[in-house]
Amino acid sequence: MHDFASRQHGHRAAMENQDVTFVTLGSLRVWNGGRDCTPKTPKVLQVLALLLMRANRAVQTESLINELWGDEPPRSALTTIQTYVYQLRRLIEREGLGDGADGNMLITQSPGYILRLRPGQVDLDSFAELRRTGRAHFMQGNFAEASANLRAALALWTENALANVKLGPQLTAHVVDLQEQRRTALQMAIEAELELGMHRELVGELRSTVAQYPLDEWFHQRLMQVLDRCGRRSDALGVYHHLRRTLGDELGIDPSPEIQELHRQLLE
Repeated sequence: MHDFASRQHGHRAAMENQDVTFVTLGSLRVWNGGRDCTPKTPKVLQVLALLLMRANRAVQTESLINELWGDEPPRSALTTIQTYVYQLRRLIEREGLGDGADGNMLITQSPGYILRLRPGQVDLDSFAELRRTGRAHFMQGNFAEASANLRAALALWTENALANVKLGPQLTAHVVDLQEQRRTALQMAIEAELELGMHRELVGELRSTVAQYPLDEWFHQRLMQVLDRCGRRSDALGVYHHLRRTLGDELGIDPSPEIQELHRQLLE
């Protein structure tokens, strides 16, 4: 009878927690269905963020200490980390975030901790899978499918990753890597859509993107190309001159030979 009750409890817990999700590609949020269960304490949120960045892998206590205090941790650092982990466990238990009868989502594995999540429970997993599938389609020449997958990956981003979390050295490295993954996914999506002849559709997005990345020559080159293919050669030349001034003023360099060659072609 006891075993049957335990199985029933575990089944109910699994059903209740199937909608527990973690959002990192924007402000960090913990959702249980429609209920926001995000920790309120900034350093607890910071600990959770690092555990999420390395979900299902051990995060050493030393890494957590480095994230929170850099190279000058207080004497109480280890005890304080243990307190933050305890608070996270209390949150997981209180909000019913863990799976199964034990609800054991955050486990100790000396010398650190592991946050155990199911595939797709954190948006990082979905982004990585969609990006990987989109790249595979792109390499196979399936540009419509590549665009669909890459745009779905990019749509998961609502703002900068972990926008509401104070970033120490560990999280800063993760966020920089994620931003680069986001940029390369966007570049691949644009390349796929250029192959599909979507030049007019890309003008607005590329104008916005070069404003966001004023020193990125790749996006400027693609904007020049789509403007030219839309019959807007003067606008394309304007993009070149603006880029040349910006690179000269900021870095003291000229545009790349590829962009200079495109500029020469536009003048012909």
